[in-house]
Amino acid sequence: MLGNLWTNSSSMAEKLGIHEITLSSLREKGIFKPGIHWKSDPNGQKKPWNPVPVYNEQACEKFIKSKMANNFDIYAA
Repeated sequence: MLGNLWTNSSSMAEKLGIHEITLSSLREKGIFKPGIHWKSDPNGQKKPWNPVPVYNEQACEKFIKSKMANNFDIYAA
């Protein structure tokens, strides 16, 4: 196993089969936890109050699969 792989919003949303807005909503609502599911991209941060997130592929996929197994629907607000 390669360890934790981090990817940008558009790639993560596509891999999970959800919209980027939904992915962003999961992060903003605190469902995706900082340091576990996402972190600020150190190369993309121009403004500290508006971080560019990158997502942990394994953690996000595991979370989504567990919620789908429990028949839990995720909706963006």
